Amino acid sequence: MKEVRTRFAPSPTGLMHIGGVRTALFSYLIAKQNNGKFILRIEDTDQARYVEGALTVIYNTLKDLGLNWDEGPDVGGLYGPYIQSERKSNYLKYAQKLIKEGKAYYCFCDEERLAQIKQKANQAKIPYKYDRFCRNLSIEEAEKRIANGEEYVIRFKMPIAGITIFIDEVYGEIKVNNNELEDLVMIKSDGMPTYNFANIVDDHEMAITHIVRGNEYISSTPKYVLIYQALNWDVPKFVHLPIIKKDKDSDKKLSKRDGDATVDALKEKGYLNKAIINMLALTGWSPGDEQEIFNLEGLIKAFKIEGIGKGNAIFDINKLNWFNNYYIRQLSVEELYNFTIPYLSNKYDISNKSEDWLKELVTIYQEQLAYGAEIVELTKIFFEQEIALDKEAQALISEKEAIINLQTFKKEVQNITVWNVDNIIKALNNTKDQTGIKGKMLYMPIRVKVSGAMHGPELPQTIYLLGKEIVLNRLNN
Repeated sequence: MKEVRTRFAPSPTGLMHIGGVRTALFSYLIAKQNNGKFILRIEDTDQARYVEGALTVIYNTLKDLGLNWDEGPDVGGLYGPYIQSERKSNYLKYAQKLIKEGKAYYCFCDEERLAQIKQKANQAKIPYKYDRFCRNLSIEEAEKRIANGEEYVIRFKMPIAGITIFIDEVYGEIKVNNNELEDLVMIKSDGMPTYNFANIVDDHEMAITHIVRGNEYISSTPKYVLIYQALNWDVPKFVHLPIIKKDKDSDKKLSKRDGDATVDALKEKGYLNKAIINMLALTGWSPGDEQEIFNLEGLIKAFKIEGIGKGNAIFDINKLNWFNNYYIRQLSVEELYNFTIPYLSNKYDISNKSEDWLKELVTIYQEQLAYGAEIVELTKIFFEQEIALDKEAQALISEKEAIINLQTFKKEVQNITVWNVDNIIKALNNTKDQTGIKGKMLYMPIRVKVSGAMHGPELPQTIYLLGKEIVLNRLNN
């Protein structure tokens, strides 16, 4: 049986979009569940878009998420090199082979002429397509023009008639009329392959069996299939993934311009790797049952191509918050402290706070924390002198019963000699006994007065961490 080999082939053009990382994840899962190989290949033929440091971003992002590759630029393999610009000599020979067989041709049309064709198409309101002006030039004439120093590209001769059919593992049988297909440029005037042609050659030479990519590439796939067939190569299986939309009410594809569209942006805000992987897996794929929590090992066992949906997927930030909160709640106190302290130290002066105090502080918010950066807003009452009350909170503490409650509790706090949670609980119970107030009107006015909020973590722990002096100041204010 043929070994399953998948690849992830990003371009080093900046931060990694979550759509690209989802492609990497699905490619990884298909390989691993079939005991196959997952390959990392860097497609850097578009040097104009190359971003310094982007290769390191790709490596670190995939490794952090656990998507380790079996072959790639840094680990090697039998099918290297794995950086496209280092494979430049591989492409021209195949294009020239197709020319000799009458399946491709030299094209000398310059940018000015191509722009005129495009302008005419726009004026006629029809899709732009190269008009095959150079398609019937003889090889002899083309070679003379090349010898004279004319610039050229090499184009593939798409069939003019007939239908091309291919099977997509997600969308099923897809048919395209060949007369709709443009003669694809394979080799550019600088001698570099186009993205499309380089992909085909590299996937063949690396024995890739499954190509996983976004469904925006479905329209290009018939051209790929025809080139595979022209070169007498096996056509790999295509797995096109639904695009990721910004939200359910928009047809807009999630882009890097959207705040949470890159993995780096998510991690900067404090989303854990496990949550990101879990969310990406369920963005366009369903396990077929009610299970939602998956680690990477569980995904390898559960993942099936049949579970990939055909409709657009939505990267639901609220769902990501739910996943992240689940994984935050699994952290030990030490892990939670290390996770949250960078956000606190970046915003507040914590130099006078002990490690034990900080650990207790972040622990009381562990159950509700959705992402790391949220700890800054949640804990501001412990670091900022002024607290603001909204109208509802002001109305609550203005009630007669609340005023009696707060005055009584203030006296109880003043009488505490040893500041600890047990004595704070006693003060709350004494307030209840003396006033006869209980339930909401006992705890909520006190919480509002000392924290500025009507809801929050356990009240005795909150009061303890605020400290006696701050609590009395706020009760007096």
